Amino acid sequence: MEAVILILGLLVVAFVALGIYVSVKIIRAATRGVDRTITQARRAVEDTTLRAKSYGQVGVVGELAQLRLSLRTSMRATQEALQTGVTEDASLSESLGLFQRLSVHGRELDDELKRLEREPDKKTVASLLPGLKKRTGEITRSADSLRWAARDRARQFADDDLATLNEQIGVEAGALRHWTTEEPVTGEQGPTGAPGTPGAPGSAPWQGQGQGQGNGLPGDAGTAEAITAADPRRRTTYPWEKSARPETTN
Repeated sequence: MEAVILILGLLVVAFVALGIYVSVKIIRAATRGVDRTITQARRAVEDTTLRAKSYGQVGVVGELAQLRLSLRTSMRATQEALQTGVTEDASLSESLGLFQRLSVHGRELDDELKRLEREPDKKTVASLLPGLKKRTGEITRSADSLRWAARDRARQFADDDLATLNEQIGVEAGALRHWTTEEPVTGEQGPTGAPGTPGAPGSAPWQGQGQGQGNGLPGDAGTAEAITAADPRRRTTYPWEKSARPETTN
């Protein structure tokens, strides 16, 4: 009895522990989902603000906003392309690693541009713009290069697969259109005892053998012959057909 109580107690503890574990996992997943939603919303608001500054303001502030917007757009597009592609092409993992190293420089530049937006000394900021534009261009060119290389690789794989598929379909279509013609039978006696005329080479199985049987008259070799019934003894059979039962004779 004590053993049964002990087992039941252990089961209750196990169920309670499992419930706590599942609850913690659900709470963490929900928290990550909320954090991700907040982050995406904050990025959307910030991108909208940058677009407004780049188009609505002139001078140093507008140029800084344009640099940040160009940098963020290029880096985000490359990240999405590589993360999506690596799930189907494992060789992109090295490219993704290079992009992560590039992202460190991109984040540093974005933080610097963001600080300079609040800098009151606009003359000093204007003197820094050529170097900032150069750094932004180098980072965005590298990101664009990785992104387009990944896309070209995926498109090349798709083109190769399509070409191989078209070739296989062509072979299969040719095999489906192919059939074997029956060999002409020679030496067979006709209705009058003369050797029968063999069928024309390459004739299909449903064509006549050149002997007119339609009106009971001998066929004329120079005119078109009526189609004769196929000999059931020489009819092509298929594996799925049932064999005919032999007739019993009394």
